[in-house]
Amino acid sequence: MENEQQEPGIELEQVQEWLVQPEDAGERLDKFITESLEEDVSRTQVQQWIKDGHVTVDGRTVKPNFKLNGGEAIALTVPEPQELELAAENIPIEVVYEDADLIVVNKARGMVVHPAPGHYSGTLVNALLHHCQDLSGINGVMRPGIVHRIDKDTSGLLMAAKNDLAHTGLAAQLKAHTVKRQYVALVHGTVPHDTGTIDAPIGRDPKDRKLFTVTEKNSKHAVTHFLVLERFGDYTLLELKLETGRTHQIRVHMKFIGHPLVGDPAYGPSKSKGVLLDGQALHAAVLGFEHPRTGQWHEYEAPMPDDMVRVLDILKMR
Repeated sequence: MENEQQEPGIELEQVQEWLVQPEDAGERLDKFITESLEEDVSRTQVQQWIKDGHVTVDGRTVKPNFKLNGGEAIALTVPEPQELELAAENIPIEVVYEDADLIVVNKARGMVVHPAPGHYSGTLVNALLHHCQDLSGINGVMRPGIVHRIDKDTSGLLMAAKNDLAHTGLAAQLKAHTVKRQYVALVHGTVPHDTGTIDAPIGRDPKDRKLFTVTEKNSKHAVTHFLVLERFGDYTLLELKLETGRTHQIRVHMKFIGHPLVGDPAYGPSKSKGVLLDGQALHAAVLGFEHPRTGQWHEYEAPMPDDMVRVLDILKMR
């Protein structure tokens, strides 16, 4: 049935479960699920999933307007994504490494990783389909080969799988937190400590469901480590290492400690005192992983993009 299909581009775990907390008593079921999902899913889609029987409350199906009392166990089984034909597009990409199993690219700022509703072309997936032809099918038609993502306006290293063996192996390493992911970022303010760890859970922002925030409600464990590379008065250049990989994790954590990313349109200030960037000053500089077939360690580094380098040169001259 067509109405059982998922919005194209939505990347969710097959089964998601929540235990309703006492403070959520009185909340509608459809609203609770919509605000609890890490991905941006419409309330209309959630209501359809509930109507189609993909959601249970304490093991039984209920209506979307079911009022929660607290203590219930909610389970969502996400249906298979809608099958759409994606076009291979001859879009230039910077290939850092490639073999028969996987490919590592240095993604440009401004490029979307995979298609989503209303944005089905010009993505990294479209470019990879032209470059590789063969990509793993584990994530379905909309996200072939994609093992992990970085935001549209974040530049840097990203790996994709060409077959299911590689995809399964790389995904297992991500889940076990053994993949090395190191970023450089320019943030507002002077970070006083040379090193530090931000251990703060991240969940959807109740004030704006497209954004995320540090919260104890319906959140996931998130840890970011930072090291100060250089200070420029009102700005600080950081090296950041991800222990977990939540959506917008670095951006949310840096805002949380009072040092949002320069140029961040969602989590940063509207003005950056003359420092102009088209998107956040965040670059995925280092990516390391164990090759899923050979077991050998692979590690790659990508230099900062030209626009970030120019900004740093300006700050050094001040």
